[in-house]
Amino acid sequence: MDLATRLQQELPPFPRWLGITVTLATPDRVVAELTVRQELCTSGDILHGGASMAFADTIGALGTVANLREGQGTTTIESKTNFFAASSMGARLIAEATPLHRGRRTQVWETRLTNAEGRLVAKVTQTQMVL
Repeated sequence: MDLATRLQQELPPFPRWLGITVTLATPDRVVAELTVRQELCTSGDILHGGASMAFADTIGALGTVANLREGQGTTTIESKTNFFAASSMGARLIAEATPLHRGRRTQVWETRLTNAEGRLVAKVTQTQMVL
């Protein structure tokens, strides 16, 4: 079983409810997709910022998981999001996470959210603690 399939199967309930689909996973890069649906929107049928952040947080965490040793876990200890464009209901978002730092105690991942046309929607930088 490849890493993307394993990570997809191990998604916790909330990321599964968000509708995240992992399409590629290596220790150096994780890519996933999410389609904006009504349950994830705020007024005006626009994706809620918290849903964007949860999507990115999940993908960065999966990048960390791809680099953990047997028996280790991870949790987010810091996250910063910059928003650049709105995402309407029905839009397909692509998240791509890459590592900025992979240490023994922490990992830092940058996740770029783009729409299907390649426009940058948000950029998230997060720190994951290795447990």
